[in-house]
Amino acid sequence: MYSIAVNVFADFGAYDAYLMYIIVSALFIPILIVGIIANVKVNSTFAKYAKVDSRTGLTAAEVARRILDAEGLTDVAIVRIRGNLTDNYNPSTKVLSLSESVYGSTSVAALGVACHEAGHAVQHAKKYLFSALRTKLVPILNFANTFLWPLFIIGVIFGFMGTFGTVGDVFIIIGLVIFGGSLLFSLVTLPTEFDASRRAMKALSEGYMSGDELKGARKVLTAAAMTYIASFMMSALHFLRILAMFLMRRRD
Repeated sequence: MYSIAVNVFADFGAYDAYLMYIIVSALFIPILIVGIIANVKVNSTFAKYAKVDSRTGLTAAEVARRILDAEGLTDVAIVRIRGNLTDNYNPSTKVLSLSESVYGSTSVAALGVACHEAGHAVQHAKKYLFSALRTKLVPILNFANTFLWPLFIIGVIFGFMGTFGTVGDVFIIIGLVIFGGSLLFSLVTLPTEFDASRRAMKALSEGYMSGDELKGARKVLTAAAMTYIASFMMSALHFLRILAMFLMRRRD
């Protein structure tokens, strides 16, 4: 692995490494601000349309149940969980969890979120490509969350020791590979989330919402999508920053 990485970056000069670091560092604050705005936007948009009741009079849990049953997913359970916007679908347990602000609500916002999560359940049942790939990448993500930064720290420590510089490089390269897997998880999350929202809007338009209600639900789901885009961009910047630092150290 080490020799492969060395060959890949053999023609990457010191100037290129420093330029990459400068560009990535310059983008860090703007992307951070975009992420903050996206999180504020999703909460404010949800709060706005949480005050708008849908004309169906059905709760988010009831609509999600109907959509799942229509797809033949009667084995998927729907449960209430604590928190706000903590909604999720777990494919390994086939449990669709709806937060307290969504489960029993009849609002346009709640129905949009619940149907989005139901869309994930449908994706899993139909073996949607990006959803399946995302599930396979979960172990890598979990491993990265536990060991990624320790690997980088060990690599940096060994890097300062002239005798063990190569050992330090190996640890950093392993960390970059794992980080790459985590970054891939964030990347495939984007089409997965977009498709779940598309499925949600299609289901809602078939007898549950119309007109301004659909527009409101779409705004909620679009705001949520922006948080995933911002998260991927931030992860990509972190990856490139560490890569640039590694290349600069090797060139020095």
